[in-house]
Amino acid sequence: MPRWYGPGSRAAAYPWTIHEEDELRSAKDFFRPLAVGAPEPLREIPARPSRAIHFFDPSNEKMAAKIPGMVGKVDVLLGNLEDAIKADNKVAAREGLVRIAQETDWGPTQLWTRVNALDSPWFLDDITTLVPAIGDKLDVVMVPKVQGAEDIHYVDRILAQLEAKAGLTRPILVHAILETARGVANVEEICGASPRMQGISLGPADLAADRRMKTIRVGGGHPGYLVRQDPVDGDIEGDRGIYQQDLWHYTIARMVDACAMHGIYPYYGPFGDIADVVACEDQFRNAFLLGCVGAWSLHPKQIAIANKVFSPSVEDVRHARRVVAAMGDGTGAVMLDGKMEDDASLKQCLVMVELAEELAKVDEGLAKQYAAIEVDQ
Repeated sequence: MPRWYGPGSRAAAYPWTIHEEDELRSAKDFFRPLAVGAPEPLREIPARPSRAIHFFDPSNEKMAAKIPGMVGKVDVLLGNLEDAIKADNKVAAREGLVRIAQETDWGPTQLWTRVNALDSPWFLDDITTLVPAIGDKLDVVMVPKVQGAEDIHYVDRILAQLEAKAGLTRPILVHAILETARGVANVEEICGASPRMQGISLGPADLAADRRMKTIRVGGGHPGYLVRQDPVDGDIEGDRGIYQQDLWHYTIARMVDACAMHGIYPYYGPFGDIADVVACEDQFRNAFLLGCVGAWSLHPKQIAIANKVFSPSVEDVRHARRVVAAMGDGTGAVMLDGKMEDDASLKQCLVMVELAEELAKVDEGLAKQYAAIEVDQ
């Protein structure tokens, strides 16, 4: 079997056919532009803070007017062109995003967009309009309902052609949404499909429908998905504790592993119950602990939740710095507060310290909190 089907290969174009010449393709081909004049692909995806990906409707004038004031207060602002935009508003949303992008100084905030699905009548117009007009401002294109690597190869080639024509000097990155069972089954392949791959988000509502899951919630748990404490002394009618389980644990964990394997970033998607800020924070924290770097925000109140959850606490940063200071060259083991810390502990703590350092560059409040930490042994 061919070991690698690089983007642009015949096997990528015709995935149902095996081509012997693809066995001989060099891995170096993966890092060559797919169009003459396109920018060089990145060899490593920058670890830019993206705790909250805040969605906005570019066709909504009231919402659009608030965007300049949100710059610097949210890590990612995403102009949404897909599902939440009505069919007769698609053109207005696309044109609105171009106008907003051109008129706004984005500073430390990233500008992303979610384009329409590849099988929709709007995708090509989205991409061929946005890249020439605002490609120099656009950091990431989010692609919905990605089924396999072939979808990423398609977007990859088109972006390269448009970048070359527009004279862009840096590649626009691609972010995939896991919204189908096939996408989850192919998640490792999707993550490694292109050097453009920035990350993957969980799309729980569409994924639930595609799997025929029996939930009508957008993300979060379900009271029916539970385990019950065993009966005490055989009394099945007696008091028995109930513990609600996480419907999305398996999918998030698999997504996190696939992203880590390929050096890209996993995200929790939307939490639909805007009013239930407690459950939203719980779900975001579960994702953070499993390895996700951020989540979607559908309402401004969710930005604060994401910023809080996906930022290491002062206590965790203090402990992590203590371990780093105590471990010296990283070998051996030390005892801190009665607990053993070794090289594995050091690796965990370095993840926390590095994240805190990156967040301090864009969040003045966190920078002050982290700077005030005193490390003692």
